[in-house]
Amino acid sequence: MGDTVPNPNPILPGFHPDPSICRVGDDYYLVCSSFEYFPGVPIFHSRDLVHWRQLGNVLDRPSQLRLTRAWSSGGVYAPTLRHHEGRFHLITTNASSEGGNLLVTATDPAGPWSEPVPLPGVPGIDPDLAWDEDGTCWCTVAGVSQLRLDPRTGQTFGEPVRLWSAGPGAKAPEAPHLYRIGEYWYLMIAEGGTERGHAVSIARGPSPSGPFEPYPANPILTHRGVEHPVQNTGHGDLVQGPDGSWWMVFLGVRPGGGTPGWHVLGRETFLAPVEWVDGWPVVGEVVSDLSGVPWPLEEAEPEPERDDFDDSTLRPQWISLRDRPEDLVTTQDRPGWLTLRARGASLDADDVVFAGRRQQHLSCRAAVLVDAAEGEGGLAVRLDEHHHYAIEVAEGAVRVVARIGPLRTVVATRPAPAGPLELTVRITEDRPRDARGGPDVVAFGFTGPDGAATELAALDGRYLSTEVAGGFTGRVIGMYATAGTVRFDWFSYIPGGF
Repeated sequence: MGDTVPNPNPILPGFHPDPSICRVGDDYYLVCSSFEYFPGVPIFHSRDLVHWRQLGNVLDRPSQLRLTRAWSSGGVYAPTLRHHEGRFHLITTNASSEGGNLLVTATDPAGPWSEPVPLPGVPGIDPDLAWDEDGTCWCTVAGVSQLRLDPRTGQTFGEPVRLWSAGPGAKAPEAPHLYRIGEYWYLMIAEGGTERGHAVSIARGPSPSGPFEPYPANPILTHRGVEHPVQNTGHGDLVQGPDGSWWMVFLGVRPGGGTPGWHVLGRETFLAPVEWVDGWPVVGEVVSDLSGVPWPLEEAEPEPERDDFDDSTLRPQWISLRDRPEDLVTTQDRPGWLTLRARGASLDADDVVFAGRRQQHLSCRAAVLVDAAEGEGGLAVRLDEHHHYAIEVAEGAVRVVARIGPLRTVVATRPAPAGPLELTVRITEDRPRDARGGPDVVAFGFTGPDGAATELAALDGRYLSTEVAGGFTGRVIGMYATAGTVRFDWFSYIPGGF
């Protein structure tokens, strides 16, 4: 992989990691990990591999997904999406004390999806599905090991058998995907850990269970040790494009600021071309100009910048922490408003009542109109319970609160004007002059009923990054309630600089 791409564009920007893709006719479907957020596993549709529309979330009912005891960056890991004999199959891991591996199916990818089939005989994480010519289903998991599986019942046959794991001492062999392409079965995995050492390697063999010979030039994708704006590249999945060419979707991050670089949007989904040389896939440069794919692009419908909460349910882009009880998060209590009823938990707690959307642009502006006459709450930029910034209306004041690890402080405060307030967060990508600068600036302000705007604080964004907080997620911008009942008339999200 080269280092000449100035500004590569993800096909799914923001916190959309661990992509898995399948093609059915002229349609493409893609899913991502969702971790501790509910509903789980966003699913997208495309006709051109570039423009994607979210159809919904695969695990959208409490009976399908329990996360109440999931830790931050626990929950739903690395789904695999496949289509077989007229049905979509999704297999994934709920990494929590209530979880384990599970499998759901649907005839329509927009849902409804079935109740989960538990898979107690499938060990580990990152399960994959593949069917051979006689209909046998093979499940391969991180490690990398494999066993036969009946996807209808969840029954497994025999003990897991180790297959291949990139090389001696390879860190974190995971995310296996098994394919029959031409005369070979290909086993593609991620290795090196999902940090700067991340990579994709591949092997091939005569049958689903091998034996597998590794590609001599492994890894086929990595940016470790390369000066490239996209780092941590790995966890790939292969697909054929509309013209019959081959492509890989994979995760990567875009670090910003000085040394060592901080990525704040989480792991995003990128696209790269694949050429077959002597029976091996050779991955090309990350696609930068997404209009440059060698086939016509579909007309893209722009995403609305504002949600007025006029629908009876929330749009699929909205996610909550661990659960979303209908009596606590509803658009039906006051028509045209989103109503949040607090559990009494603060933003530092894992059960705060919260509804947010992924930050998808390095620079953006988000705003809400909030009525907190009956409670306390506001607008937050969240990475996890211990790393977030927020502007809230509480105790007769508008205040900006910062939580960084064990430290929590009120950064700025002003008396709250009477009536609904517009709360804003403006995030601006920063290009520091020296090695110590952060990746962006997160500024908070409010506008009162009289139209007067006040900026309260501007904070260094590095403390809401994975490099500081750890974990596997990205920023989510959303509304929350910590006491009583808080209502929001609208939410707007506008990408770009200001």
